[in-house]
Amino acid sequence: MNRLKEKFDKEIVSDLMNKYKYKSIMEVPKLDKIVVNMGVGDATTNSKLLEAAMRDLEIITGQKPVTTKAKKAIAGFKVREGQAIGCKVTLRGENMYNFLDKLISITLPRVRDFRGISTKAFDGRGNYTLGLTEQLIFSEIEFDDVVKVRGMDIVFVTTAKTNDEALDLLKGFGMPFKK
Repeated sequence: MNRLKEKFDKEIVSDLMNKYKYKSIMEVPKLDKIVVNMGVGDATTNSKLLEAAMRDLEIITGQKPVTTKAKKAIAGFKVREGQAIGCKVTLRGENMYNFLDKLISITLPRVRDFRGISTKAFDGRGNYTLGLTEQLIFSEIEFDDVVKVRGMDIVFVTTAKTNDEALDLLKGFGMPFKK
């Protein structure tokens, strides 16, 4: 069993039950899934860039990514409808907790001048989005193998009803928020 899953079951649930006065343990918000998304706008001209991004994402998450396609055509960006413009991975269960553990304990501390992550990136429904500027902060990525440095979005989808509940849940897991 994963360290963070154990921490959730033993500590976080009871802390949240006390703080928000839930009547049932089923009301306690939990982490539903983590979606890691990498947009590859250059894939319109060079399909090798999308393959490289997918390889990087697979190395980072340990799961095979799916390509994301354009929903509609945008002439200004030379994008046609249905054209592959990115990739994403949806992590659940054991993989989700392993990725979160790695992100909190290894990856985020490696970021230069890191002072914590913003508390303003909640969407109002208890989901949190973390934007990273480069994939090199993950220790699995070899600098020499990187075709192009790109950023990614990591979305933490929770069952929380409010931003405060989600903030307390993620703080319980050890997310390094700014003071």
